Amino acid sequence: MKKKVGLLGGTFNPPHMGHLVIAEQVLEKAQLDEIRFLPNHVPPHKQADERVTVDQRLRMLEAAIKGHPRFSIERIELERQGASYTYDTIKLLMEREEDTEFSFIIGGDMIEYLPKWYKIEELQHMVKFIGVNRPDYTHESSFNVQLIEVPAIDLSSSYIRDTVNKGQTVRYLVPDDVYRYIKEEKLYE
Repeated sequence: MKKKVGLLGGTFNPPHMGHLVIAEQVLEKAQLDEIRFLPNHVPPHKQADERVTVDQRLRMLEAAIKGHPRFSIERIELERQGASYTYDTIKLLMEREEDTEFSFIIGGDMIEYLPKWYKIEELQHMVKFIGVNRPDYTHESSFNVQLIEVPAIDLSSSYIRDTVNKGQTVRYLVPDDVYRYIKEEKLYE
């Protein structure tokens, strides 16, 4: 029987409670063996934030998932240079781990965006998509997406960055160790 692994991709700049809630809910409701957080090197649809290094994002992510036995970090996109396309990542993971069935976790915003994904026709035959509800987005798609209901937490990394930049607290929006790291490193100020 193949191991079932969910991949949750993102910049994680910073990782927040919304990411962790999604990961935990999908882990349980989709009956996966583990969740791997997949920090991307250069997301194809976003501008890179030069103020926070890849190493700092990794340290925050490590702090966020510390102690969870079924959460880990998949560094494959950080090891490659250039844009991080899901197709290329899944292809490499499948070659590396033939005994694993991968699911790719996406939010409602990405469900709508699926038709624009790089090599989506091939990708839909390689990976199972798990979509989580997100406020103000439709969850309908012509692609096969397993929808999983998670508590609605309207929280984003950009909101956290903006809040810190304004000199306000983000306590309880990010895990305690991430909160301490942001303060110690003076990130987003």
